[in-house]
Amino acid sequence: MTTVLDGGLSNALAERGHDLADELWTARLLRDAPDEIAAVHRAYFAAGATVATTASYQASVDGFERSGLSRAEAEALVARSVTVAREVRDELASDGTTRLVAASVGPYGAVLADGSEYRGRYGLTRTQLRDFHRPRIELLAAAGPDLLAVETVPDADEAEVLVKIVADVGLPAWLSYSVAGGTTRAGQPLTEAFAVATGVDALVAVGVNCCDPDDVAPALDVAARVTGKPGIAYPNTGQGWDSGTHTWTGTTSYDVTMAPGWVAQGAAWVGGCCQVGPADIAALAAVLGQKSST
Repeated sequence: MTTVLDGGLSNALAERGHDLADELWTARLLRDAPDEIAAVHRAYFAAGATVATTASYQASVDGFERSGLSRAEAEALVARSVTVAREVRDELASDGTTRLVAASVGPYGAVLADGSEYRGRYGLTRTQLRDFHRPRIELLAAAGPDLLAVETVPDADEAEVLVKIVADVGLPAWLSYSVAGGTTRAGQPLTEAFAVATGVDALVAVGVNCCDPDDVAPALDVAARVTGKPGIAYPNTGQGWDSGTHTWTGTTSYDVTMAPGWVAQGAAWVGGCCQVGPADIAALAAVLGQKSST
């Protein structure tokens, strides 16, 4: 049975009237309006998703401290991203559906809020990347998610650092790259990129997210061949991101009828990323036979 993931958090919050133009992005609402994040988790669960991805993609202790919070307050907000999602999951538990909370672990470039997660190659050493990622992952893990969503990774070197931390932490996790054509966003061949996941027992799925939908199928082929692990696929709508204006441009190419093909390629986890909303996830769940479209 295919696990249906949720869609984009930022677009769902924007549709609810929130301005996400500052560098904290969705993480700002962990401080200012956590009930709104909870409402989006509920909307995706109602649409047929069985995984809530937390609002921690762009959350970091340093980022919250730059906004004026103390370190203790910042650490509490990172953990709150998991708590909010867990509370929504638990309030729906009486219907017997198994739902999961995936703690989002975005790349280093996400906290820079300048589009770096679509380029990689930040000029940091692996030690610097490890020193950034480990404390945040440990904070998220301590808050009690079901698994970690190591996502939108643009660079195989960063992925290798993240995979080693995940193996140490011991929680199940998925690894998904942001890709463009046949390479990572940093330009590395996908065979090289997916090789970092081989032999890592903690990784329950490997694949791609926040990419053009047309890039999914070729990447899943490589991921399956290199790792032998179940695939994961949750592309964006194929639109372009303008980091200067913090807007998406172009038209959508997200088509839920592509999803059965991804499943046939071995994708056990399927959903959507930026600009994919609850209505899209409802249609996806219907196509995959998980729930009637709403």
